[in-house]
Amino acid sequence: MARDWLKGAKSFYDIVVIGSGLAGMTAANLLARFGHSVLLAEHHYNLGGMATWFKRRGGHILDISLHGFPYGMIKTFRKYWTREMADSVIQLKGIHFDNPQFSVKTTFDKVDFSRILMEHFGIMKDVIEDFFKTARSMNFYDDIVMTTGELFEKFFPGRKDVWRFLMEPITYANGSTLDDPALTYGIVFSNFMDKGVFTYQGGTDQLIKKMKKELLKNGVDIRNHCLVEKIHVKDNAVHGVRINGQDIACNAVLSNSNLLTTIHKLVGDENFDPKFVEEAKKVRLNNSSCQVYMGIRKGEKIDYVGDLLFSSDADEYNTEMILSKNVTSRTFSFYYPDIRPGTNRYSIVASTNAKYEDWASLDDKTYQVEKNRLIEATLNSLEKYVPDIRKKIDHVEASTPKTFKRYTLHPSGTSFGTKFEGLKVSRDLPKQISGLFHSGSVGIIMSGWLGAANYGVIVANEVDKLVRSMDSKKELVSASV
Repeated sequence: MARDWLKGAKSFYDIVVIGSGLAGMTAANLLARFGHSVLLAEHHYNLGGMATWFKRRGGHILDISLHGFPYGMIKTFRKYWTREMADSVIQLKGIHFDNPQFSVKTTFDKVDFSRILMEHFGIMKDVIEDFFKTARSMNFYDDIVMTTGELFEKFFPGRKDVWRFLMEPITYANGSTLDDPALTYGIVFSNFMDKGVFTYQGGTDQLIKKMKKELLKNGVDIRNHCLVEKIHVKDNAVHGVRINGQDIACNAVLSNSNLLTTIHKLVGDENFDPKFVEEAKKVRLNNSSCQVYMGIRKGEKIDYVGDLLFSSDADEYNTEMILSKNVTSRTFSFYYPDIRPGTNRYSIVASTNAKYEDWASLDDKTYQVEKNRLIEATLNSLEKYVPDIRKKIDHVEASTPKTFKRYTLHPSGTSFGTKFEGLKVSRDLPKQISGLFHSGSVGIIMSGWLGAANYGVIVANEVDKLVRSMDSKKELVSASV
């Protein structure tokens, strides 16, 4: 008989959280701290969503996606998780850009970025300061008119080398382009420009394990292999969910699933106002990615070439070329032994932005051929920086947009949620259906580790307010009876 992954689950929870990405886990943890009964349902065997890891023979532990986030993550860990997690955050000090237009190394903070813009690119100090001030002053309530490309043209007219320096790492981090609103760039760029790029010492595996421990300590009922098939709605209010064919009642649902999946599949268009459905249908999915994971053989080592390497052979920054299956630009994340202390192991993850449609229609044989081609091209590119890499690896594999769709269930395997217009739709869900909330990667601003976790905090407070009001009404009714 198939295992019952819901064995022992209650018939009612105050809140059901769908999906265990950083937004879902952070929200679940906070809601449990507030005293609510919380069920966290995750269809995969692992927690973390896009912030997760996997193991392979030979003792390899490989992280999914880039491992960098802004300094603000320390505060988020300390306030909403544990001080131990906050204390494990360390700075990545070697960020390397190498392309036909320039080759520079930076600590990726405001002081060093300003120095490079002046000394390497010849930009005047007052222009740099005005640019940083403008980017930092942007907020969600601004009138969205200027694009990122227009912002760059205003401050650095015609300087596509400068545009590349400012834009390429943000594109890799959250899929943004020059055509997206400048607001989305300004907020994310300013977060990173605070004090640089940081990572979790111990690796994603240790972080997620500690998060799971904290969730359980606070009373969250965590259920893996549990697919939420439907959100039950009656009289414009959430009444429960169906998980693995079993109905569970609840007062509220916080979906960390993809926004469009939440609306069109889990709830159903018939439960929303037609105008809202039309608005939701206009929300664009962000792009996806490919990754190549390389495990270094035990006992081997690689010389330090930087923590993050933005490598490209394209003549200039070009969104279409970055998304092309004929890859010209890659980000290499280098994992040295100090990232996972005590293991004395090395690994490298190469990431490229990608389009789902370039991979989805391939037959099985062609798909495997193209994955192998991606691996070979990646190794060829890496040999420039680690000449004997082929002799030192004993495990290599690739993931594509199809891989991410399979494991995250995100439509089109999107790695970065939705474009900017998705944020408003996400925020408006509770106005449509009482008790229905969403938190995840939407609008670029709320993508990445910091954005996702903090969005989980914002929405958790809103869920708490609703559920407490419902409890108060029940108490009043009970008292009057």
